[in-house]
Amino acid sequence: MKSLGEETTVASMAAMVTSAAQRLLLILLAASASARYTPDWESLDSRPLPSWFDEAKFGIFLHWGVYSVPAWGSEWFWWNWQGAHLPNYEIFMHSYYPPGFSYADFAPQFRAKFFDPKLWAKLFKAAGARYVVLTSKHHEGFTNWPSPTSWNWNSMDVGPHRDLVGELGHFLREENIHYGLYHSLLEWFNPLYVLDKDNNFTTQNFVMTKALPELVDLVNKYKPDLIWSDGEWEAPDTYWNSTEFLAWLYNDSPVKDKIVVNDRWGIDTGCKHGGYLNCKDKYKPKTVPERKWEMCTTLDKMSWGYREVMNNSDILTYVEIISDLVDVVSLGGNYLLNIGPTKDGVIIPIFQERLLSVGRWLSINGEGIYASKPWRVQMEHTTSRLWFTTKQSAVYVFFADWPMSGILQLTSPVPTNMTTVMMLGIPELLKWSEDSLDRSLLIYLPKLSPDLADMKIWTLKLKGVE
Repeated sequence: MKSLGEETTVASMAAMVTSAAQRLLLILLAASASARYTPDWESLDSRPLPSWFDEAKFGIFLHWGVYSVPAWGSEWFWWNWQGAHLPNYEIFMHSYYPPGFSYADFAPQFRAKFFDPKLWAKLFKAAGARYVVLTSKHHEGFTNWPSPTSWNWNSMDVGPHRDLVGELGHFLREENIHYGLYHSLLEWFNPLYVLDKDNNFTTQNFVMTKALPELVDLVNKYKPDLIWSDGEWEAPDTYWNSTEFLAWLYNDSPVKDKIVVNDRWGIDTGCKHGGYLNCKDKYKPKTVPERKWEMCTTLDKMSWGYREVMNNSDILTYVEIISDLVDVVSLGGNYLLNIGPTKDGVIIPIFQERLLSVGRWLSINGEGIYASKPWRVQMEHTTSRLWFTTKQSAVYVFFADWPMSGILQLTSPVPTNMTTVMMLGIPELLKWSEDSLDRSLLIYLPKLSPDLADMKIWTLKLKGVE
């Protein structure tokens, strides 16, 4: 229950936003009224997805914020402690912090003192990433840029005293990496959001004062290639004014021709509307969806933000990452792999090692990944794990089990008198034959050298097959 003083404060804040809210909504509606896309899902969903996103295939996700200071539990630390009142979080705070310590007291310790955006960008380039998505603001409301609507709760006013969003974007573009920004629509404890929630989302005090102005500011200031929306699940898209914002984004914003967005714009929009489909965290379909999709997953299986108490068993292995990547791409998806930097802006060595190992694999096998499309068959269910992609006239076969005989059997590709076979990373053509009984394609693999064995998942390039 709120005290009388709290109710008066919230009411006065709500009253202050009315005229600003009306002006913002009129601007968005006026901009979209004469534009090619109208503020409704039928029109917005008809927009072709900019080609760069489908061609990119592999991206890196970054969860970095005030939650990186306690570095315990997960990036939902504040909610789990003071929203859900989970006992283990309350015990953690009682054990390690003095009485009266608030979540806001963590912010000055979020210093990012070793954050080197140039080195980050070079690491992501070496990892083979074609796009990077940084959390500009998570559900805690702290913004990693000097948001004019987040006074004293942003990375310029407190903590790093730096524009983290702007600095990273500059160096990513120097490396020709597309820049995406994650943005949470909701803020757990913002009084205006709590007021709207108490009103069953029949008021829009928070949307008009905070959520929409921040999104417009991010677009105009940093001109991202991707907006990765989240925090939509408690309210409908009509509360968030999502269609009005997207109509402005597609028609009149400075990124209208290149911008890509996901599907998290309201309680019922996931897996239905938006530029491409996330559906849910770690989503992976069993067949090729009708629309472009992306799987987001995280190196630390237990959290998206950095945790100081990670064990090696909590971290995805190299083989798990590459298997996921190939599986996702064979089904037409993109693979977005998350890491959590420390409060000081350090990407810990084991995360670097995993990213660099992906980059080494992609430097040889990326030809069958980047800009590829799903083939008529995505996988073969035999004793070996086999995946397929296609690009131009070639079919790429990925396999994770090297046959003891040195002969790989493929049942889906139909050879012709024009068929050629090679293995990526090996310059010579491979010999092949057609099985006389079942007409399967038999490929005679090269000798398994130590370097070749270290790859773990290998790629064949077939030309002249049907």
